[in-house]
Amino acid sequence: MKSVCLAKSIPLALLILAGSALAQTAEPTSPLSFNVSLTSNYKFRGQDQNTSKTRAFKPAINAGVDYALDSGFYLGNWNSTIDWTQRGLPSGDNAKVEIDLYGGYKFKVSDIQWDVGALQYYYPGARGANTTELYIGAAYGPLVAKYARTISKGYFGLGKEYLAGEGRNTSYLNVAFAQEVAAKTTFKAAIGYTNLKSAANSAGAPDYLDYSLGAAYDLGDGFALNGAVIGGNNKSSYFYAIDPTKSVNKATLVLTVTKAL
Repeated sequence: MKSVCLAKSIPLALLILAGSALAQTAEPTSPLSFNVSLTSNYKFRGQDQNTSKTRAFKPAINAGVDYALDSGFYLGNWNSTIDWTQRGLPSGDNAKVEIDLYGGYKFKVSDIQWDVGALQYYYPGARGANTTELYIGAAYGPLVAKYARTISKGYFGLGKEYLAGEGRNTSYLNVAFAQEVAAKTTFKAAIGYTNLKSAANSAGAPDYLDYSLGAAYDLGDGFALNGAVIGGNNKSSYFYAIDPTKSVNKATLVLTVTKAL
């Protein structure tokens, strides 16, 4: 339930340039890492993050930085251009960028890698969309499961601008599988479930499944190409609808090129 436009990409550009400069001077053991991506359609939990267009091609720029210690503690920031708040919030507040701030701790027990932390979704210019979640994840071999629960009053508008108090405790469960199937090629599949509060269901926002099926190819020199069909099981537009015949969670082939710095 969030959204992509290339406007206001200056903060992202500054982050990319700073990341490049730091990456060139960092030691190989530096806890800092950077990434930048260009994607044909930024989808979040199966849903388009650009509702200004009805076509499938909705390019977005993503960029992030991570700081991870050997002890298991980490902090990170991820950003993307978006375009949904002006149509998705009753106030019409207009945010053109999503800023994610997160931190947590990873540790291993037996053969299971655990991950616990918190994540803040911030939308400059559209405070009604701001959302805070706590999460816990577990990885075993090629399988990863992650559960997130909203602790803020609102869930991307629900509970702040819609249905007061009903955004908190919304939950999301995702199970993903990734396995190398050929040289430089990794098969990826994931399924997720969004469980909204009951009042949101009554207001016409149903719980739904989202899915992703595709592969990643290592192009070398830190570049990777990802392709996946991403969508959701509920094809009707119930949030941020711009065309009753279209859906924000319609299955779409998404192509992404990523550079790790």
